[in-house]
Amino acid sequence: MGLVTGLVTLPLAPVRGVVWLAECLRDEAERQLYDPAEIRRELAEVARAREADELTEAEADALEQALLDRLTGRRPMT
Repeated sequence: MGLVTGLVTLPLAPVRGVVWLAECLRDEAERQLYDPAEIRRELAEVARAREADELTEAEADALEQALLDRLTGRRPMT
């Protein structure tokens, strides 16, 4: 980056920093959301809640399906 370009684009530095930070946060959130160990932990929690009658069969099935979709990498349709 040349001196003139650096001086001209200097006011945009905070914007580039915010964009970079937002991208880093998004990447980390997706990494955690699709982490297989976290999904397995949540599946175990659903199974525990089902056994304790804290969830109905329909609720537990829906939660398990959503977790399995996350595990296989399928994105929810919006």
